[in-house]
Amino acid sequence: MSSAPYHLSICGARADALFASPLLRSYDPSAGQVRHAIATAIGAYGARGYAARVAQAYGEHPDTALTRMRWALAAVASAFGGAQAEPARPAPDHHTVPGTCRAA
Repeated sequence: MSSAPYHLSICGARADALFASPLLRSYDPSAGQVRHAIATAIGAYGARGYAARVAQAYGEHPDTALTRMRWALAAVASAFGGAQAEPARPAPDHHTVPGTCRAA
């Protein structure tokens, strides 16, 4: 049995990497610190590694994981000069989850 495909936008991938990084919202990080944390997480974990850390956090601490992901998406949008990002949602008739970056 194969798993459903998962498509992640660049902002979603960056948010996942930031989520997996040790950078905290309470630090009130600058755009440069956010970009550095993302690059460091990608280098340290690779794409599958940081995605696995995000999945683990949602499984173990779903209440705090959602808040952290919302912060990560907003920080990515701010650091990379884009629209406010939102978590990807499943399409109603599809088995894929498209990554999104859209205005709030």
